[in-house]
Amino acid sequence: MEYIISMGWYVIPFLIVLSILVFVHELGHYLVARYNGVGVDVFSIGFGPEVFGWHDKAGTRWKVSWFPLGGYVKMVGDADAASTPDLKTLKKMEKEMRERSLFYKTVWQRIAVSAAGPLSNYLFAIFIFSILFATIGERYTLPIIQDFQPESAAEKAGFQKGDRVKAINGETVGRFEDLQFIVQQHPGDVLQFVIDRNGHILTLAVTPILSEITDNFGHVHKVGLLGVRSSETAYIKRAWWNSWWYAGKEAVSLSWQTLKALWQVIIGAKSSDGLGGPLRIAQMSGEIAQNGIVALIWFMALLSVNLGLINLFPVPMLDGGHLLFYILEVLRGKPISEKAQEWGFRAGFAVIVTLMLFATWNDIVHIFVK
Repeated sequence: MEYIISMGWYVIPFLIVLSILVFVHELGHYLVARYNGVGVDVFSIGFGPEVFGWHDKAGTRWKVSWFPLGGYVKMVGDADAASTPDLKTLKKMEKEMRERSLFYKTVWQRIAVSAAGPLSNYLFAIFIFSILFATIGERYTLPIIQDFQPESAAEKAGFQKGDRVKAINGETVGRFEDLQFIVQQHPGDVLQFVIDRNGHILTLAVTPILSEITDNFGHVHKVGLLGVRSSETAYIKRAWWNSWWYAGKEAVSLSWQTLKALWQVIIGAKSSDGLGGPLRIAQMSGEIAQNGIVALIWFMALLSVNLGLINLFPVPMLDGGHLLFYILEVLRGKPISEKAQEWGFRAGFAVIVTLMLFATWNDIVHIFVK
């Protein structure tokens, strides 16, 4: 019984967060589709058999289904939840139904409908970050040395615990992340650190250790290492009128960090152990929920950015795959062949299933084995 209750603390926050993000994503598709005169047959949160639902005046079936990991909007002329065109049905459609089908809309209308889902996730994340930054503040890591590795560049240069880095080579350092970026870009170079040590301003000459990483393609990457650690956080409150700007920068930064991490995994510069699936996200949701509603809301915004980004990947069956087909249509002046689309969706399905299995295996190893 205690095990079931403890599992609930993980599963319930995860399902709440995921359902909200899925609803936001699909609502983007739905609103832009309706704006462009596209009929929507089904708006579902979850997959599989329906738990409950209702029809609206436009004929859309709004429902909640048994399997809660996702959702979909099925439009007129779609063969399935992935918006795969039902080509046989589309060819037999009467004029009235064709006017309500996404398939017969202009390529730019189709692009707008496909892009609306990921864009909604980004806007939702920016909205949440804006409120958090204006009320609680934007979180960042202070550039204060809490610890350093033995025989590291920092120890050899004379750093002490509690030193606060003010500037590097004349460049102001406001966050620990700034320090990391500058050091990584200057392996083997002498850097002049201006530090505050108990109110006294000192200058230390530091040479980051040169570290070479060889990726899967045989390319050697050189990065600088200082060997210091910091986890002390602080918050900067932003004004209501510009909090959205910093929220947008946060969304872009998170996207870039995700893309960079994925590329490092692909080339072998980083382990794939960090790739997680629904089980890991559920675990993190539960753990973060125990830190309070604010932490969970921040985590939801972060997941919203990742959901929007992942759906933009040019993989058939994802929004990015549809966008890829439409962009090719714009460049060619005509749609790609039905056979190419069919094989594209099959390949996309195989890629998604493979990634899901891999991520789930990583989850199992991370949660139950380690």
